[in-house]
Amino acid sequence: MARIAVIGAGMGAMAAAARLAVAGHRVAVYERTETYGGAVRRFERDGFAFDTGPGLLTLPAVYRDLFIKTGKEPLESLVELVQVDPSSRHVFTDGTEVSLPNASRAGVVAALDEALGAGAGARWGDFLIRAREAWDRTRRPLLEEPLWPNWQVLMREPYPAVPHKRLLRTRRACTLAEIGAWELRDPRLAALLYGHALAYGVDPGSAPASAAVLPYMEHAFGTWYVRGGVRELARAVYERCVRRKVEFHFGAEVTGVLEKDGRAAGLELSDGTVVEADTVVGTGPWRLRGLVPGRELYGAKDVPPDAEDLQPGRVVVCLALRGAREPGAAHRTVVYGPDPEGELHLFAHGEVPEPTVRIDRPDDPALRPDADHESVVLTATVPCGLGHDWTAPAVVESFTDRMVAAAERAVPGLRERILWREVRTPAHTERETGATGGAVPPPSLAGGEGTLHPSNSTAVPGLFTAGGWSHPGGGLAHAGMSGALVAGLIVEGPEFRGSQ
Repeated sequence: MARIAVIGAGMGAMAAAARLAVAGHRVAVYERTETYGGAVRRFERDGFAFDTGPGLLTLPAVYRDLFIKTGKEPLESLVELVQVDPSSRHVFTDGTEVSLPNASRAGVVAALDEALGAGAGARWGDFLIRAREAWDRTRRPLLEEPLWPNWQVLMREPYPAVPHKRLLRTRRACTLAEIGAWELRDPRLAALLYGHALAYGVDPGSAPASAAVLPYMEHAFGTWYVRGGVRELARAVYERCVRRKVEFHFGAEVTGVLEKDGRAAGLELSDGTVVEADTVVGTGPWRLRGLVPGRELYGAKDVPPDAEDLQPGRVVVCLALRGAREPGAAHRTVVYGPDPEGELHLFAHGEVPEPTVRIDRPDDPALRPDADHESVVLTATVPCGLGHDWTAPAVVESFTDRMVAAAERAVPGLRERILWREVRTPAHTERETGATGGAVPPPSLAGGEGTLHPSNSTAVPGLFTAGGWSHPGGGLAHAGMSGALVAGLIVEGPEFRGSQ
């Protein structure tokens, strides 16, 4: 039995802790805040409750596997999963609207043809076929296996773009923007593509074509709601850890990783406490550098540069509304700004764009005081920093007003129904997760200027990393995958190659 110290109680860290405990290790988690879940948080007030992190779950198989492997219990026996239908409603700047069914290619094609005109559905359907090919090429190396030592091969573009003739030359799409312009050939279809990227914290203006896997995942595996809010999933993972004898220490800030004979040997806490351990599981490499001063965590040839230069964050607006949710309202609606491709670049140039806003309206009695009220969450992806101070009340208030105005295009009379609103910005995310600037990690992507996150193992023996800032990157499902990879590397050693 090895002693394993885990830094932080985020979803990836808890997924690793539960698996390691089942493998017979003594596991203790040290979390600097007073609760678990990382960015998977809940805000409650006056009988209203809101998910302030992810509002929906894709790839539920990741957590089904976690609960089966750590207790032979199906996920559905611990939380109630609801496949939302329609998967999403979309409101474009020209007033066109379309609701897309969940996990039905034929249904999506028919809905797009009816709303956007004949041929639109076929172009989107053909795009999804190419996206599936990119998914098939990258699924194992990007999601199910530790980062390959020869990670450079993952920089080859896996998306099989359609040849496009331009200025007497034949070109292939290498970015999402080029897919939108050359293959989808409709600004509304392009916005649909860019909206998926923004939802994952990916800048559609610079994302590689392989980001096509993001809409494909939702199309192929569906989108799911956890009854009571996604925070209930975090609770279930935490309780699984406790049942497997994982020790949790809240309010315990780690200030250093101890080394002995060249390998990780424990932790030092802010109150001076020293925790001895045989193995340490840390959080993002950006934080570990401060905990292991004077040590290179990775060899220059072993891993790609980490994704710290990409700094997407989120503004989340919790709205307590008077009046009942109308029957048949979509769970998620996306309202597009005039330039979803370039929103983050406008921020970078000091402008505040009209944002693309995601509206979550769960039909869940657990989130409202009674049937005469409704809880709604608005989310927009924004960059952290770049001259925009998300701690300044005037900046936050002005941007919140823009988000509410955008949402009212999809929910008429929204402003008149607001009892109160609570705004969460990247500044809140930074306090809750420790991420510099409140950034939210994007998922790993292959190809061109893709995003590859650092390996789960480090150059310090006995020191590993789990969570969104490590392979395979950000996202609720990806966090669960990182926990599985770390547990496999610790239990089976460096030859571990993922679940077969």
